[in-house]
Amino acid sequence: MTALAQERPESMPEDADVSELDKTLWQAWTAMELPEGYHAEIIEGAIDVSPTGRVTHAQAANRVRRALDRFLSGGDYAAHQDTNVTHRLKAWIPDVFVGPEDLELYADEDGLGVAAKAVSLVVEVVSPGKHNQDRDRVRKRREYARAEIPVYVLIDDYDDGGTVTVLSDPRSGRADWAVVHRAPYGTEVTVPEGPARGFVIGEEITGPRRA
Repeated sequence: MTALAQERPESMPEDADVSELDKTLWQAWTAMELPEGYHAEIIEGAIDVSPTGRVTHAQAANRVRRALDRFLSGGDYAAHQDTNVTHRLKAWIPDVFVGPEDLELYADEDGLGVAAKAVSLVVEVVSPGKHNQDRDRVRKRREYARAEIPVYVLIDDYDDGGTVTVLSDPRSGRADWAVVHRAPYGTEVTVPEGPARGFVIGEEITGPRRA
């Protein structure tokens, strides 16, 4: 995933509830020019720059996207990648998310990304390293809950031999989720709600449990 900083306008959406820090970070983010192969997100009061994931990371993300597209085929929703999701001057690039097939109708006011309110499910594939793991397991977990995205799926090679965690019923005020289902690789996990309700994440996506 790469950041298209050179295509971002200098304006920013207005939101009476955002802080001066949020506004400053948004302005810095819109002005960034990153090398090919890097992307930038605004997560909990900081700009987080990270490189494109490893082959295993890309493989898992693409398996999820292709499977979701097959599951959603014929409807009004689709699986998307390489797109900013924005909420109150925050910006994230999920590995995969489910939203309307026509995202232009739900773009934020500057067209930088799709508004979080249109996203029904996000998927993150955890990368190696403490910083990357903390970003997906902790900081993005809180951010997606604050944005009230209905379902968060975390595919984690580095958790006890590999786990899939499905979080639902976000509680914005607590920045957490009311329902958390964590299962080891090799166990089928089902999305509980939204357009992808009934979608199964199993070994064909994650691979077998690690030794």
